Amino acid sequence: MKTVLVTGGAGYIGSHACKALKAAGYLPVTYDNLVTGWKDAVKFGPFEQGDLLDRSRLDEVFAKHHPSAVMHFAALSQVGEAMSEPGLYWRNNVLGSLTLAEAAVAAGCKDFVFSSTCATYGEHDNVVLDEDTPQYPLNAYGASKRAVENILRDFEAAHGLRHVIFRYFNVAGADEEGEVGEHHRPETHLIPVMLEAIDGKRPALTIHGSDYETPDGTCIRDYVHVCDLVDAHVLGIGWLEQGKESRVFNLGTGKGFSVREVIDASRSVTNREVPHSEGPRRAGDATKLVSGSTRAAAELGWEPKRSTMPQMIADAWRWHQVGRYEG
Repeated sequence: MKTVLVTGGAGYIGSHACKALKAAGYLPVTYDNLVTGWKDAVKFGPFEQGDLLDRSRLDEVFAKHHPSAVMHFAALSQVGEAMSEPGLYWRNNVLGSLTLAEAAVAAGCKDFVFSSTCATYGEHDNVVLDEDTPQYPLNAYGASKRAVENILRDFEAAHGLRHVIFRYFNVAGADEEGEVGEHHRPETHLIPVMLEAIDGKRPALTIHGSDYETPDGTCIRDYVHVCDLVDAHVLGIGWLEQGKESRVFNLGTGKGFSVREVIDASRSVTNREVPHSEGPRRAGDATKLVSGSTRAAAELGWEPKRSTMPQMIADAWRWHQVGRYEG
């Protein structure tokens, strides 16, 4: 059984990836500092607590488990925080990833799957985004992810570190069997915030900006189900195992939903009204981010089977009602 080191494996996407890896016959080893992750989410393989900036701890974990590949999710990811505290993002996301890449190379682990983001593209009015769209990030989160992409390219040229980079659009939903789900502290993602507002667990949802140049004035995003997303990562491991070239893939559905459309869909799925108010725009938010890529489908054979808005909301709602981590 091959071992995959999953950084951030105690977080939202990482925990779902660990489940998918186990189902595919791998042993996922979670490496997480539990700053934003949850020990209760580590259910599918060994757990090693540690920080990406701790090179000696990383070396210990590589020596102990001998992973054949790294799947790198660990990162700070709040746009608002990235605008106000950019140093956190450059230190954690970039220097942490650099330390991880160096440790992987030193251990002879040369297959690397990286969780990037469509936020590297920035603002492109009325453009659907593919992998060749120029990258002009609007905030330190997107900029830090773009920097890590550049690190991986340099490390391939110098050290043979082959990689698959996935640029995500908005991730939503939860494990259909309810074993893991989305639970951030604080919660900032639209769908879980909306569900908390429906359930009375927070004040009304704030729509951040209603004057964008979109049909209803609110931001438009492309949403992909978390289980579809992690399926692509398992395919990415297979891509590298087959000796194929390093590659970048967008992961989105090609269909955008505005904030108001997500609210309407939630009302339909939950049969509950969504209390909401309107507020100013958030700095660093793009008007529209929608994938125009078919590369993942054509080359990886990836198909986002679960990524309909009703299913994403229904799975998130089910998890929201029963799933909470305690530690």
